[in-house]
Amino acid sequence: MAKARKLDSSKVAPMSSKGLPIDIGISEKDRATVAAELSKMLADSYTLYLTTHNFHWNVTGPLFNTLHLMFMTQYTEEWEALDSIAERIRALGHYAPGTYAEYARLSSIAEPDAVPDAETMIQILVKGNEAVAKTARAALKKADTVNDQPTVDLLTQRLDVHEKNAWMLRSLLQ
Repeated sequence: MAKARKLDSSKVAPMSSKGLPIDIGISEKDRATVAAELSKMLADSYTLYLTTHNFHWNVTGPLFNTLHLMFMTQYTEEWEALDSIAERIRALGHYAPGTYAEYARLSSIAEPDAVPDAETMIQILVKGNEAVAKTARAALKKADTVNDQPTVDLLTQRLDVHEKNAWMLRSLLQ
């Protein structure tokens, strides 16, 4: 059996130079910068997805049905967005991170150590959505400075989703 190859993702590596070079009007250096920011976005998004799915499975209490359904809506949307983020990294000529180790290193979101009560779940998810929004905003600034409109568009859409999710979750705490 072949031994699995461990990827060193200490920096975003460009894809092999075999074949046609990428010529989309954004320099390799700028594409690498944006891909690195999108990799952080992917890591934060995956961590939030996993946390939200975990809470969907494990929520209890009087708000069970409301939270169970809300968490499912949010993690399903997040799951679908992961592919768009990873594909944008690939379109920029770089490999997308795809391991728990890479996500742990790149993410700004800490995973919970245990299953919290429902109110704490909501608080954690508010903070998680806000963290993803901050990561998206930082990546958007980099993409905008290099005139990368597809990435700006993607990140604008992600900002809208995460700011709305944070608002909806925060409303449950009032």
